[in-house]
Amino acid sequence: MFHRAFVLLALLAAEPAASAASPNVILFLADDLGYGDLGCFGHPTIQTPNLDAFAKEGIRLTQCYAASAVCSPSRSAILTGRTPHRNGVYTWIAEGAEVHLRTTETTLPAILKKEGYTTCHTGKWHLNGLFNNPAQPQPSDHGYDWWMATQNNAGPSHENPSNFVRNGIPVGPLQGYSAPLVVEEALTWLKEKRDPAKPFFLAVWTHEPHYPIKSDPKFKALYPELTDDVEREHHANVTQMDHAFGTLMRTLAEMKLSDDTFVFFTSDNGPEGDGIKSPGRGSNGGLRGRKRDMHEGGIRVPGMVRWPGKITPGQTLDKPVIGSDLFPTMLSVAGAKVPTNHVLDGVNILPMLLNIETPIERPQPLFWRLEMAPNAKMAMRTDSWKILANSDLTQFELYDLKKDPKETTDLKETEPARFAVMRQRLIEHNAAINAEGPDWWQRLDASGGRPKGAAVGPKARKESH
Repeated sequence: MFHRAFVLLALLAAEPAASAASPNVILFLADDLGYGDLGCFGHPTIQTPNLDAFAKEGIRLTQCYAASAVCSPSRSAILTGRTPHRNGVYTWIAEGAEVHLRTTETTLPAILKKEGYTTCHTGKWHLNGLFNNPAQPQPSDHGYDWWMATQNNAGPSHENPSNFVRNGIPVGPLQGYSAPLVVEEALTWLKEKRDPAKPFFLAVWTHEPHYPIKSDPKFKALYPELTDDVEREHHANVTQMDHAFGTLMRTLAEMKLSDDTFVFFTSDNGPEGDGIKSPGRGSNGGLRGRKRDMHEGGIRVPGMVRWPGKITPGQTLDKPVIGSDLFPTMLSVAGAKVPTNHVLDGVNILPMLLNIETPIERPQPLFWRLEMAPNAKMAMRTDSWKILANSDLTQFELYDLKKDPKETTDLKETEPARFAVMRQRLIEHNAAINAEGPDWWQRLDASGGRPKGAAVGPKARKESH
């Protein structure tokens, strides 16, 4: 009897820690949504009633940053808590590219799955060049029980896409529009496919409003005053994404899951184009720069979070947070331990979300780097101060974002002592990151992760470990 009881206790101890009482976690990520593209972030025309309502139900983050100014690196940091050049996904990933999120990186869904969560990803993936190919890790290799995704954009556009893959099997042509289809898949999983005895982690990564876009005529009809059809298509596309988000939130309420679910909404980088010509009619909210730029308009994005009964609704948080913070924060929400076997760039901001007056200490500064950026190639922020530099760290800019969020006045000459300290820290921090990450960025085409001079092809050298 003693032996049987001992075996039973051992088996129970081996079970994952999570239970149905553990909170659910949802990460909703828009694509190329600019800082000023939502009504609740000041856009005068675009209609986003669901996200506007969501902002009032939780916290609106006015200094929320993507971890990169383009998509793939930003996404890799969200899932690993590590800045892109450290985790290896240093640039956007072209089809057929060598760059991918390696299995040596510990991901958020993988940890949560080990903790007893059931996990699902729907929408854009863009974390490998060989999508749905065993030569590189796929969503299931990073902890997802169920997934329906595309390598990059929905193709041929958001309307009737034909390039989705579900759990390794091509789906074929779909009828409808991308964001509603992505949410429909998430809801099917929530209602029919997941284990209801387990808490869940759900990542919904829409393609909207990334170009090439296509919007349902019913959303375009909401903008009869717009004579420019490109602008109307873009604004309707944001509304389309908002509608899909609202469908997800309403279904959570109908399933009586809202109170038990932590939901975070954000974007992967700033808006495409120049805001005037096609493509690219998104808003950077009056900030300097846009997608690919190390200035604020390329990296500052909308951010909102809701957790009923835990997070006080109707608040605005003006302290900086970054995409890499989601990894330790969501682990903390789930009651899971944060890995200590490698450097994390993100920090757990849950204490600050529960009480916005709580200070957050950052062992690693906020840092961005992108070789394909049009001007400065890297940036670092400490407190309200931000320094930017070129690739070889010989040209710099310095701004006080508290006084100058639009980065109009370079202060490196008038703040020599501060500039010297920040320059040295940037040089040392960048060197430490280079020493840890793979050297893909040195020998590959920074525009897409292909060998320099090579065309896109089906083969890439495997480096998954």
